Amino acid sequence: MRIEFDEPKCVAAGQCAMVAPDVFDQRDDDGVAVVLDDTPGPGQHEVVREAAAVCPAAAIHLIES
Repeated sequence: MRIEFDEPKCVAAGQCAMVAPDVFDQRDDDGVAVVLDDTPGPGQHEVVREAAAVCPAAAIHLIES
């Protein structure tokens, strides 16, 4: 799995960071999400899929391999 993140679409809701804190974080200054690991291991795939699903801006795109 590879994560593609469309930063301009991010509305800083923080859902991704709450669901998958090992993979996503938020910048302190504006709350926009940051991808900590764009190729998470298999143990993270479930929570990354959930993070993408709950993103209100649909800014997280997953490339399944």
